[in-house]
Amino acid sequence: MPTFYIILGVIVFLFLISLKQINQYQRGVRFTMGRFSGIMEPGWRIVIPVFQTYRNVDIRVKAVDVPDQKAITKDNVSVSVNAVIYYKVSDAQKAFIEVEDFRYAISQYAQTTMRNIVGEATLDELLANREKIAERIREIVDKETDEWGLKVSNVELKDVSLPEEMERVIAKQAEAEREKRAVIIKAEGEVIAAENMAKAANTLASADGALHLRTLQSINDISSDKSNTVVFAIPLEILRAFEGFKNNKKE
Repeated sequence: MPTFYIILGVIVFLFLISLKQINQYQRGVRFTMGRFSGIMEPGWRIVIPVFQTYRNVDIRVKAVDVPDQKAITKDNVSVSVNAVIYYKVSDAQKAFIEVEDFRYAISQYAQTTMRNIVGEATLDELLANREKIAERIREIVDKETDEWGLKVSNVELKDVSLPEEMERVIAKQAEAEREKRAVIIKAEGEVIAAENMAKAANTLASADGALHLRTLQSINDISSDKSNTVVFAIPLEILRAFEGFKNNKKE
């Protein structure tokens, strides 16, 4: 009997140490005598001691912070760019077997790609089309890392830093552009005002007595302020009106 319990205890012990848990967000890469023998899905799985080993691979989306990279744009402007890459393991076997450290590898490849893509764009393109440039980086990195069992879902350029002298030049350019727009808007307003004044003048000239009424209205508006001294010049139209009145009286 004691021998039976000893054997039973050994079997239970071996079973317990052979039982491995794979979480829902993991995949187990199993090796039998050093050779790949399958992917273990989530749950409790048996791994035979001595003969088999395994490694867990996290398949959740990960974010890799690409540090500041010095690059020179197509128009020879020095910039500093950093980004974030979002990726996940799509094939646990490739991610563990094909590359030693896929986290380090994708970070290094993203840095190189980012410098190359920034070098193909001008400064204006880099500042105005950040999303397109980020998408271009994502496509290149995603294509290269397919062989590593990785899937790049998104790349975002966090910051584009310029030298101080270049920032001052851009600020002056923006200020000049604002002044240019202000002058254009003012000129357009003056043109519209002149057109409206011309229309008003034509209307007053074409209607009998309209100019006289407008003159009287202006005098009334000015005289409302007692502190004003008004010097009134009689319009020629009023004098002509008096001449017409006198001629009619003589007849």
